[in-house]
Amino acid sequence: MSRREAKSVTATLPAGVDAPVFAEPWQAEAFAMTVALHDKGLFSWSEWADALSAEVRKPGVASDGHDYYEHWLAALENLLSAKGVAGKGDVDSLAAAWERAAHSTPHGKPILLDNDPGPTEGRGGPTG
Repeated sequence: MSRREAKSVTATLPAGVDAPVFAEPWQAEAFAMTVALHDKGLFSWSEWADALSAEVRKPGVASDGHDYYEHWLAALENLLSAKGVAGKGDVDSLAAAWERAAHSTPHGKPILLDNDPGPTEGRGGPTG
């Protein structure tokens, strides 16, 4: 969302609401995944609070909070790993597959994991 679009959305919000809760769609998705995984019993809210607190207390956290959902996502990934659901390598591999799929998808078309051409290392990809 551009700043112009954000200002437009902010201008139409109900009285008392200063800005959208999520700056980017992925933030809302990370939030929703966390709630869904809690609802399925993967972790308790106290476990979640501990994981998120550990992330936001790390050095280098932005004082204005603009990186809050990056820490949210890191906390979720750490819980997935700690619970044996998905290790860091699994999460990183899947994220890389989605990235490749996004780059392989024509503009205006839905990004689907099926569009992932696979890793290019050792296959004579664009760099040879």
